[in-house]
Amino acid sequence: MSAAAGARREFGDGPLARAAAAIYTLLVTELLFLLASAPTLALVVLLDRDASNIPLAAVCALPVGPAWSAALYAWQRRGRSLTELRPVPAFWRGYRANAVDALKIWAPWLAGVAVVGTVLTHLGTAGIPGWWAVLLGLVALLSALWMTNALVIASLFSFRTSDTARLAAYFLVRCGRGTVGHVCVLLAAAALTVALSEAVPLLLAPVLAAGVLLNCRPMINEIQEKFVA
Repeated sequence: MSAAAGARREFGDGPLARAAAAIYTLLVTELLFLLASAPTLALVVLLDRDASNIPLAAVCALPVGPAWSAALYAWQRRGRSLTELRPVPAFWRGYRANAVDALKIWAPWLAGVAVVGTVLTHLGTAGIPGWWAVLLGLVALLSALWMTNALVIASLFSFRTSDTARLAAYFLVRCGRGTVGHVCVLLAAAALTVALSEAVPLLLAPVLAAGVLLNCRPMINEIQEKFVA
């Protein structure tokens, strides 16, 4: 009896079972993410790769922020064994809880990126010196790194938007290794976009979310220890 009870307790806890649980969670989260960001996926695929479409692309990308936040939430709270898999309720719970906070970060960032992208693609027309392109590119990269931290914080914790913004900036410096990891994730997403399609990073969103959360592990742990009662 005790041996049978021990076997039942161990069911779903082995390495193979955990790998299967992770793959299942990735697939389900991907489907839910695509469902939540379907308007973006449909519109962006139809848009031509033309500089004049940058503002429209930013508007189309608005649903991605809450969907990405929900994917982060679901992956962070995923079941580790086959008996603890609840990705569907976790995703929608995260979506309902964090959609507004995510949009407060995501929408202004998209607006800023749209302005920077429009300027970068019209440097000659606007009469702006070429060296500004480097500066604006650096600003865009730093803002993307900040936004990555901010969405993780907004997805996993309940802070005021101003506090989330300050913590996201603070941990860019505080957790340098995580910031370098974010750069790698962003470069991979950009390379996929340029080489293939804007839709490819959306199709790999849960994988990217898993990478971002891995990079943010020190930040998450420190916030839990120092800023959460």
